[in-house]
Amino acid sequence: MAGFLQQIIEGLGAGAIYASLALALVLIYQFTGIVNFAQGEMAMFSTYIAWQFVAGGMPFWLALVLTLAVSFAGGMLIERVLIRPVEGAHELTVVIVSVGLFIFVNAAAGWIWTFLIKDFPNPFPGGAIEAGGLTVGFSTLGILAVVGVVMGLLYLLFQHTKIGLGMRAVATNPESARLVGIRVGWTLALGWGLAATVGAVSGILVAPLLFLEPNMMGGVLIYAFAAATLGGFDSPAGAVAGGLIVGVAETLAGAYVGFIGSDLKIGVPLVIILGVLLVRPQGLFGRAAVERV
Repeated sequence: MAGFLQQIIEGLGAGAIYASLALALVLIYQFTGIVNFAQGEMAMFSTYIAWQFVAGGMPFWLALVLTLAVSFAGGMLIERVLIRPVEGAHELTVVIVSVGLFIFVNAAAGWIWTFLIKDFPNPFPGGAIEAGGLTVGFSTLGILAVVGVVMGLLYLLFQHTKIGLGMRAVATNPESARLVGIRVGWTLALGWGLAATVGAVSGILVAPLLFLEPNMMGGVLIYAFAAATLGGFDSPAGAVAGGLIVGVAETLAGAYVGFIGSDLKIGVPLVIILGVLLVRPQGLFGRAAVERV
C-alpha cells in the first residue's frame, strides 16, 4: 500500500507541471479559440532567458521575476504581430501560424544558446519529508505549491479585478464586450501575455528535473494537451485537475502495467486524449457547445 501511495505522490508532482502548461493552453483557447501548438516552445525560450539571467550572476528569484515580465511582454508581442493579422481567418491558417511559431522558436533557441544540454538550478532545497513509509521531496511540495499559487492568483484576477472581469467578458462574447467599451484587441493581447507567463512557470519547473535544451518541452506538451482535453479546454480549473489526473495515471501505468514500463509511458496521454474525444469531447469540466438551428 505504501508503494502505491508513493507512486501517487510522485504522479501528483509530475501532474502539477503538466497542469501549469495545460493552464496556459486553456487561457489562450478561452480568449481566442486558438490551440497554441507553440506553447511549450514559448515556455522553453522563457526558461533559457531565466538561465541566462542566472548564468550572469543574478539571484534566482530576481531572475524569475524578470523572466516572467519578459514572457508577458513577449506573449503580447506575438499576439499583436503574428496572431492579430490572421484573426478571423480559416482555422487551418491559425494552426499553420502556430506550428510555424513552434519551429521558429525552437530553431531560434538552438541558434542563440546551441543544442548542447545545460544544467538549470533547482529553486527548491534538496531532501524530503519521510512519514509512514512515504517520502515526499521538497521539490514535489514546491512544485505543487507554485501551481497552487498560480491558480489562486488567476482566480483572484478573474473574480476580483476589473481587468479580469473584462477578460472574462471578452472570452464569453467579444462583440458584446466591444459594445460596452472594452478594448477587445488589447484584452486578447493581455490574454496571450498571461498565458506566456504561466507557460514560463511550467518551463522553469521542468528544467531542473530534466536538462535545459531546445526540445525539452516536446513530451511535456503532449501531457499538457491530454490534461487540457481531459479537464476541458474552457475550464482553467479543469486543466489543473486534468494535469494531476494525467500525472497520476502515467506514473501508475508505468509502475504497474508491465508492458508499458518507463518506455511506453508517453502512450498514456495519447490514450487519454483519444478516450476523452470519443466519450466526452468537452472534457470532465467543460461545457458542451450548443448551437441554435
